Amino acid sequence: MAIMYAILDPEIELVGIVASYGNVTKDQATANAAYLLELAGRSDIPVIPGASMPVTEEETVFYPEIHGQEGIGPIQPPENFQYRIYPFDMIRHIIEKYKDEVIIVDTGRSTTLATAFILFPEYIEMVNSFYVMGGAFFVPGNATALAEANFYGDPTSSNFVLKYAHNLTITPLNVTQQAVLTEEMVRAISNNDKNMYANLLEPIFQYYFDFYKKSVPGIQGAPIHDLLTVMVVKNPSIVEYIYYDATVIEATEAKGMSYIDYRPTAEKGKTRIAVKLHYEAFIEELRKVMVQD
Repeated sequence: MAIMYAILDPEIELVGIVASYGNVTKDQATANAAYLLELAGRSDIPVIPGASMPVTEEETVFYPEIHGQEGIGPIQPPENFQYRIYPFDMIRHIIEKYKDEVIIVDTGRSTTLATAFILFPEYIEMVNSFYVMGGAFFVPGNATALAEANFYGDPTSSNFVLKYAHNLTITPLNVTQQAVLTEEMVRAISNNDKNMYANLLEPIFQYYFDFYKKSVPGIQGAPIHDLLTVMVVKNPSIVEYIYYDATVIEATEAKGMSYIDYRPTAEKGKTRIAVKLHYEAFIEELRKVMVQD
């Protein structure tokens, strides 16, 4: 949905997608991204394969029960689907072309973004700002009792990005789990014949919602974590923030746990961390772009 939204919003110019491992493999994620672009007639947007595993030597774990074996619920690209992929160096070319207009949004494991920091440091300095979906502050995790999935998946890379990214905004579980998409909203989007993704949304949502009904009994919809992170780029006021520099624990039973020094005497930081969602504003913006009344 984050990709769909970025394609449909006329005020966002999507200039590249980097796909890597997460709930599914890197290859599957790459195919999914290319397929969504093809459906929109936007195969001009580069799709760049990223990391296939975290920097640690632990076995990579995938989570097909959340988004399906193929990563987009019951939907899968056609078997004969052909698409072009670009080399990793394309990231450098995109930054060089757009310079300080580029905003990087990282909604997955931070392995690929950390790699770009290491390979292209002088180009990364040109980037306008960074938005990272990850962490859980003042709330339980979802990968473990303490850790959110992205920071848990590669805490070393997450720490690297948190340390070196400038103009950084984090959207943690505090806010993303509040960004609940309801069945009513899905029906409204699915009935919109101007949205080229309308017929995909309901089966994708239903698969995802079924998972959440089991894991969070009584929930009224499915939280759209990635989508909120993209929305905040253009609409920062739909969430409230605190400013602290965050750290991710890399070992022990607390692996992947994110924390800040929240003591009264602690110094504030430069990182903007979202802590509260204004739900009505979120729904209004979602409806404006996805329903197109």
